[in-house]
Parts: sequence; structure tokens; C-alpha cells
Amino acid sequence: MAIKRMARLSEQGLEKLMKENSFDAVVFPGARASAVLAIGGFPGITVPAGYDIWNVPFGISFGGLRGSEPKLIEIAYGFEQATKVRKSPPSPLL
Repeated sequence: MAIKRMARLSEQGLEKLMKENSFDAVVFPGARASAVLAIGGFPGITVPAGYDIWNVPFGISFGGLRGSEPKLIEIAYGFEQATKVRKSPPSPLL
């Protein structure tokens, strides 16, 4: 029963939104989307997006429909190349 309900909600929610608007991906701040995507069995990828005022890194997530992993990797890679946000962690103090 719960599986059928979740499938229906996915079909009428994220799938419908993406198909009606011809979206390649949806974007979420941080990694919060992973639970939402996982419920529907959708792929997601999170990449670095910046650093807060305490220099703590935060990310951005891209999610898509089932089977869209190659497109999501392409989008995430393009984002990383365009922003060049990723940096090496600081050296440990000796």
C-alpha cells in the first residue's frame, strides 16, 4: 500500500513537474534533496557550491528522473568547471 502511494506521489509530483517542463534536472541547496529523491527512486548528485562565513563547505544537489545519471553527471561537472569552487582542505597544524 505504502509503495503504491509513494509511486503515485512521485508520478504526480517530481516526474510530472520535470516532464511537463522538459527539465533535465532540478536543483536543491545542500544535500537535503537526497531523502526526497530516494523515496521516488530518483538519482541525485551533490557537488561543492561554496563556503560559509566560517569557511565550512556547502553543496548543491542536482536530481533527475530514473536513468538520467549521465545527464546529471554532465550537469554537475559543468557546474564544478564553471564555478571552480572546490579547493583542497587546509594542511593540518603540526
